[in-house]
Amino acid sequence: MSPSRHKQYYLVDGDALPEVFIRVTQAQELLDTGRAQTVAEAAERVGISRSAFYKYKNAVMPFQNVAGGHIVTFQIMLRHKMGVLSEVLGVFAETGANILTINQGIPTNGAAPVTITADMTALDTSAEVLLERLGAVEDVIKAAVAAG
Repeated sequence: MSPSRHKQYYLVDGDALPEVFIRVTQAQELLDTGRAQTVAEAAERVGISRSAFYKYKNAVMPFQNVAGGHIVTFQIMLRHKMGVLSEVLGVFAETGANILTINQGIPTNGAAPVTITADMTALDTSAEVLLERLGAVEDVIKAAVAAG
């Protein structure tokens, strides 16, 4: 990478990734949780070489690990109905996400944009599940991660 080029990051569906990337994250989880004591042991258990682990270990990680312990900003579009924002906030509370800021725009055409920034340190589920639960709220039109 040239010095003038900035790193770019992508959020990619796991089904589109080469299997080695998934296995690297599995090996890292074994090490992080103490279920494997060495890189050699973790790599062997998930079926990759140590060199593959070292090559990709800093380049790929599960989304929930990126979010865990970090600040994540969600963009959510809500139908303009009483109680919808309260339901959305309840999802954050139920999953252990600590809301830091809420910014709701004025409703137009029956919908209002809401930006919620949360500390994901205490999240007791995956960020994917949190996003799915937000999308399942009846009057949530769209929920997405904006940054984090």
